[in-house]
Amino acid sequence: MDAEPFCFRRSGRNRATLLSVLAIWAALIAAVVLVDAAVWLMGILAAITLPATWELVTNPPAGLDLTSKDLTWFTGRRQGHLARGEIERMRFNTRLDFSVRATVVLTTGRKVRLPFECTPPHQAFDAALKSHGIRTERRHFSLIG
Repeated sequence: MDAEPFCFRRSGRNRATLLSVLAIWAALIAAVVLVDAAVWLMGILAAITLPATWELVTNPPAGLDLTSKDLTWFTGRRQGHLARGEIERMRFNTRLDFSVRATVVLTTGRKVRLPFECTPPHQAFDAALKSHGIRTERRHFSLIG
């Protein structure tokens, strides 16, 4: 019996990004108004929000599908596909910032890192992988790998 297909979708536009950008802009405007900060300097600091602002405007979709035949993913203009037979195991690395990165280890030994944007919450993804007979492993707080 085949396992149930696993489907994950994510929008590039989310509340945390919006609130972060608005908080930074509010702090920079307050610095100009309240403490007479240099406008050109605050403009340079505001430039760090441009990638997040672009993501809010364009709203790029990202997603991942796992079936009994293959694993496919997409994010923005990037996409990938692996046949089920190529996958030896999936490794989840917990980083120092508590984010979890997923790496597919192929039967050839080659490693394919899944883009963070299209990676599902690791608990649900781990359960789906196990239901499809794919071995998983966890590595906590690794800097590389």
